[in-house]
Amino acid sequence: MDIHILIVEDDLRVAELIKRGLEEQDFLVTVAYDGLLAKKLVFQNDYDIVITDIVLPKMDGLDLCKEIRNADPDLPIIMLTALGTTDDKVEGFDAGADDYLVKPFEMRELLARIRALLKRNNTKGVNKISGNIISYSDLEMNISTKIVKRRQTDISLTPKEFKLLEYMLQNPERVLTRTEIAEKVWDTHFDTGTNFIDVYINYLRKKIDKDFEPKLIHTKSGMGFILKVE
Repeated sequence: MDIHILIVEDDLRVAELIKRGLEEQDFLVTVAYDGLLAKKLVFQNDYDIVITDIVLPKMDGLDLCKEIRNADPDLPIIMLTALGTTDDKVEGFDAGADDYLVKPFEMRELLARIRALLKRNNTKGVNKISGNIISYSDLEMNISTKIVKRRQTDISLTPKEFKLLEYMLQNPERVLTRTEIAEKVWDTHFDTGTNFIDVYINYLRKKIDKDFEPKLIHTKSGMGFILKVE
């Protein structure tokens, strides 16, 4: 999957250097030379990461960062600036930046920061919660309407199946023990003599995974179950 990066930098030479360095690593790169244009681009396109200077014409990087963060809480943002004091860094982080790099910097340092943020924000897996919608990979659940879809295909669930899947969507990529599921989903203490949780996991598998790839619901032998792209 192509990674699309937006660079927001009014110094043409610096912008070109960063652009060239990122394109050499096979990233797709768009450049905006002022904050207002960058805001417009972010609202019109899907980017995987934004790299922005603080001092910009028309809208500074701090205000831009706040605007982006209000619209998309998960979009990774790296701030680039010639400013390097602790107060400047705190202000950047308070505006919603995920990382901060002081000019001049080495390209390999920027690349390391980018890869760390992309790994943390890996869109193939990490769940997203937006209003009444919880999603993970291509699986989507509407808490209000009780509609569940995978690749836009409606999936019919019983109330208990829905509750179990909701808990797994809220705790993705984490092994959930049978005891935890029993207490959190069914509000009961787990009786090791029964296998009702395994039964419901199998029900979910048939509906969520049987006709789709990749498989999302996995058993961790001796431990429990996990919602994860594997």
